Amino acid sequence: MTDPLQPVLILLATAVMAVVVFRLLKLPPMLGYLLAGVIIGPHALGWISEDEETRHLAEFGVVFLMFTIGLEFSLPKLVAMKRLVFGFGTAQVLCTIALVMGAAWFINLDWYVGFVLGGALAMSSTAIVIKLLAERLELNSEHGRQIIGVLLFQDLMVIPLLIIVPALGSGFDSGTSDLLIAFVKIAVVLAIILFFGQKLMRSWLHIVAQQRSSELFVLNVLLITLGLAWVTQMAGLSLALGAFLAGMLISETEYRYQVEEDVRPFRDVLLGLFFVTIGMLLDVQVLIENFFWVFVMLLTLIVLKTALIIGLSRLFGADLSVAFRTGMNLAQAGEFGFVLLAQASALQLISSTVLQPVLAAMVLSLFIAPFLIEYSESIIRRSYGSDWMQKAMQITSIAAQTMSQQDHVIICGYGRSGQSVARILEQESINFIALDLDPKRIHEARTAGESVVYGDAAKREVLIAAGLMRAKVLVVSYHNIHSTLKILEHVQELHPELSVVARVMDESEVDVLKKAGVTEVVAEIMEGSLMLASHALMFVNISTSRISRRIRSIREQRYSLLRGFYHGVSDETDEMNESLFPHLHLHTLTILPAAAAINKTLAEINLKTLTVEVIAVRRRNIRGLLPSADTKLEAGDVVVLKGTQENLAAAEIKLMQG
Repeated sequence: MTDPLQPVLILLATAVMAVVVFRLLKLPPMLGYLLAGVIIGPHALGWISEDEETRHLAEFGVVFLMFTIGLEFSLPKLVAMKRLVFGFGTAQVLCTIALVMGAAWFINLDWYVGFVLGGALAMSSTAIVIKLLAERLELNSEHGRQIIGVLLFQDLMVIPLLIIVPALGSGFDSGTSDLLIAFVKIAVVLAIILFFGQKLMRSWLHIVAQQRSSELFVLNVLLITLGLAWVTQMAGLSLALGAFLAGMLISETEYRYQVEEDVRPFRDVLLGLFFVTIGMLLDVQVLIENFFWVFVMLLTLIVLKTALIIGLSRLFGADLSVAFRTGMNLAQAGEFGFVLLAQASALQLISSTVLQPVLAAMVLSLFIAPFLIEYSESIIRRSYGSDWMQKAMQITSIAAQTMSQQDHVIICGYGRSGQSVARILEQESINFIALDLDPKRIHEARTAGESVVYGDAAKREVLIAAGLMRAKVLVVSYHNIHSTLKILEHVQELHPELSVVARVMDESEVDVLKKAGVTEVVAEIMEGSLMLASHALMFVNISTSRISRRIRSIREQRYSLLRGFYHGVSDETDEMNESLFPHLHLHTLTILPAAAAINKTLAEINLKTLTVEVIAVRRRNIRGLLPSADTKLEAGDVVVLKGTQENLAAAEIKLMQG
């Protein structure tokens, strides 16, 4: 009898070794999983058999991937990018399908085979492309926005394709009615979810979260994901569709980021297993025997897909360099292409003789993709030198404006806040240079004679050209914590003595930026509160000098007096970034007669070990702010605690139970 643990150990050992090697080579671990599948699969060493149980387990990887895509789905985001998503994205998918169907007709394949192959080849690898764009800091570039728009539509297009393929496999005598029934089903499911699911989901997640049990919360997320996936499968649709809808429901709640963190380990592990099973599909013997045709298909896929996307990008107004970058980033096959082909294979829509060479070409395109993306910049510079010249001219333009300046101010971002800072500096005759990425805004400001240039402040060479080494102050006027941290990283490397003033929304990000090296942080909500309080104090006859001292003291203490507040239902939307930047909460607790804290001083209790502060004690209706360490607690006292939610829960246990 075969040891059931043996294939699991083989799978884990091979996957770990492959991923370690690929990480050392600074390549996406997904390629390691694919290679591991090829090596241990039934068509190579044969250590692992491609059985039904393995495929079902691997399918859950796709389920969780679709769930996380659903978490990122939002109607406002789609509206903002509607031209790229529904214009460029639609054109790319439909044109690819049409071209492949035409090629299938030319070589005497059935139209539905061409349709399925076209849908599969139209997809690009979201996992590889987004990861590499993020590492290269190109997500917000012009070609980055085009790529994201196309990938987003491709992800959305998977849903109808996953519905159409089973309908095609059910027979063609009633093909039209089957397709109609499939679309009616998805319309009904979406209608139910949009009208009823949203409110139910928010209420249910709120009930579960109130139990303050992390394992219960994770179990609930798994139940929702797999439960909705099962419901859609029972309705004749796909597991992936149900998972996508589950993610979409949760995306509009305040628990979205926490859910994403909880699901990520399941998604990454199971998705890795999915890629291993995809690698197992590659028949090395077929690759060797049909090497010429596989190579032709691979070359055709890369070249024609790149050319198609370049042409469409140009039609949508991009310059040639942006179009080239977009095309080269999206030239490979995608994860969901394998899902569609696996589904078509199970339904016997495509014969093995056609499927295997196509599958081999798609797998090889994923191996090539990181290298193609990595070297796309040098390829474009060689073939399209004016793009490099344009970038060089931008840097030269920035440097020319700051060459004669000394002790000037660099303003990162020229929106409303940046322009306000610039006007005050002008009043004091202080030189400044502003960096911004909005061409229309820059044109208007430069026409008016203002010192603003096009440049990404998060890029090292742009900051150097702006005179970072000679500047007196750098101001980050926009609210983007990740970009601000990147700017601070460059400042610490090049000119650590430079004073940096940065803008944040609230106190949750103040300490993060302070640790990163910012000199002063301006928290908008805090400053607004200070202004409200100062005006109120004026009207109750407090002297201006005393108000100024009070405001200055609060600022010097980094807003410590204002940190933390009593959270209510209306503040639930502010919890979305809780996992990244924990908010400080205020929590009141009444000391009961049997509490462990009775007759103990605050020094003896020592809540500082839990990073919790007692900011007030109310005794017999008398409220004392900032009690001393010698304050002894009595039964009936009401203490006001400040800390994160988790730390407050631990402090409550310590005060009440010891």
